[in-house]
Amino acid sequence: MFDVTRYAAAADEIVQAGRFLYQRGWSPATSSNYSARIDGEHIAITVSGRHKGQLGAGDVMVVDLAGRAVQSNCRSSAETRLHTVLYELFPDVGAVLHTHSVKATVLSRLIDSGQALVLEGYELQKAFAGVETHESVLSVPVFENTQDIDALAEETREWFRAHPEQPGYLIRGHGLYTWGRTMADCLRHVEAFEFLFECELETMRVRP
Repeated sequence: MFDVTRYAAAADEIVQAGRFLYQRGWSPATSSNYSARIDGEHIAITVSGRHKGQLGAGDVMVVDLAGRAVQSNCRSSAETRLHTVLYELFPDVGAVLHTHSVKATVLSRLIDSGQALVLEGYELQKAFAGVETHESVLSVPVFENTQDIDALAEETREWFRAHPEQPGYLIRGHGLYTWGRTMADCLRHVEAFEFLFECELETMRVRP
């Protein structure tokens, strides 16, 4: 059983996040999925196929950390396991956001297979927890897109076991995953990533 009050608070955070991300153009139509931790065994997550700019309380459901629906006949995102893996790995994670912005999607297609997106020298890297200087290097892995979500979830699990300090990753031709202790932290990460992605793409344009 989960705490209904904590579920309601998590659902409200998700609804508000959806409106913000849709307005910024980072979660068009029914793309993307968002979640927030309720307790050590449950998360609130968006119901599959819902327009992210028009979310209501009924568009957020509860699943356990195995991705199974709890007290609901709704279906969560096919990518639910990509969320729950992060909650399992990192007990301090309180929210996970997956967005489908144009910049994240395009940039992910430009990175060579097997390579990470390397960000360095940007002052805004300090938007991420633990980064205190622009002289640091932020390596963002790019995983290959697949419909085998269980396999991808295990691939991300192994990568982040070895690299627990990283705040996000890209899926090629798909979008961004990022997380934080709170929903506010997570939204800050999305904004920071989007700024950095735009800088990288603009650099490529003016200096091919």
